[in-house]
Amino acid sequence: MDKPVYSVSDLNRYVKTMLESDGLLRSIAVSGEISNFKRNVSGHLYFSLKDASASVTCAMFRGSADKLLFEPENGMKVIAAGRVSLYPQSGVYQLVVERLIPDGKGDLQAAYEQLKAKLEAEGLFDRSHKKPLPLFPKCIAVITSGTGAAVMDIIRVLRKRWPISKIKILPVAVQGEKAPAQIAGALKYANKWHIADVIICGRGGGSLEDLWCFNDERVARAIYESEIPVISAVGHEPDYTIADFVADRRAATPSNAAELAVPDRYEQLQALDETYGYLGRMLDTRLDAALKKLKDLQNRYVLSDPSNFVSLRSQQLLNLQKRLESAETAVLLQKTAQFQNLAGKLDALSPLKVLSRGYSMVEQKDGRIVRSINNLKIGESLKLSFADGGADCRVTDIRKDNNYGRTEV
Repeated sequence: MDKPVYSVSDLNRYVKTMLESDGLLRSIAVSGEISNFKRNVSGHLYFSLKDASASVTCAMFRGSADKLLFEPENGMKVIAAGRVSLYPQSGVYQLVVERLIPDGKGDLQAAYEQLKAKLEAEGLFDRSHKKPLPLFPKCIAVITSGTGAAVMDIIRVLRKRWPISKIKILPVAVQGEKAPAQIAGALKYANKWHIADVIICGRGGGSLEDLWCFNDERVARAIYESEIPVISAVGHEPDYTIADFVADRRAATPSNAAELAVPDRYEQLQALDETYGYLGRMLDTRLDAALKKLKDLQNRYVLSDPSNFVSLRSQQLLNLQKRLESAETAVLLQKTAQFQNLAGKLDALSPLKVLSRGYSMVEQKDGRIVRSINNLKIGESLKLSFADGGADCRVTDIRKDNNYGRTEV
């Protein structure tokens, strides 16, 4: 063979050099759908980018992956920007991704939607976790930039509405990479030492990038875990940040947060005046009613001459006594008549009445009444009872007709 022979490694290195020297392939953006996504323990990301008829292997190394604001997922349509290279060990070419952008939306928006869905599923937005704001807070903690216009607006409104409250400023960065950690740390500090009755956390308006620290998961969880009620005061009225959803109350602006945190002293004074007037009117009404009742009592016949009251009650007592005596007599007459009637009935049923008419009563020795000849025996001793006395006899004969047997007395 007159052509040179190359090793596989030489071939792969040559192709890799050719791919990486091509101007188009050194910086290229490719759109497609993520599949076979995998995050390595090293922090590198590996996935495929596919369309309806083809796919390409992609690798995103840790340095680039750490800058991602959202979590790539299978099925997500993205634009991958990077360079084409070849992995010499396998001979497979791949797209080394340096930046990944959701197709159709920015990476910040995608990250926002992902975190919002995640925290909502965990229940961090539930109304049942919202704590009520204190009516008359003694101290308000303000977590914001120590030099911005927002802190001055908050102080001005608080001093105007409720000057007796103390204000504690916890200055933090509200923009940039360090901001989320500082805001979360300030929230934890305020709760650890319980330095206030309510917390205002926010900043003035700005772009989505400027407000991004309030869409950070660390800040969201610090607000959720706060035992002190938190008012989110991110001055970006049309849109909501993640902090707005988690906070106990959301304010449209820092000034509005100060209005929510404390009552208005002029409104409270007006309410006190109205209450004072109402109580005065109620007291006057009750006094007038008591005086009227007193006059009515003074004009009563009984109070003008107490002896009349005694006479009236004495007459009522006599009337009641007469009614009781009449009732007693009527009851006695009724009960006497009932007794006599029952006594007559009882007398009519008395055995002695029957005996007085010529009848007698026959008893056996054990005292049982003889009601039939079937209860008799020849030679049995019997006792006869008459109206005026009794006799003993013995049975000598028993007949089952009206001719009575003879007896010996």
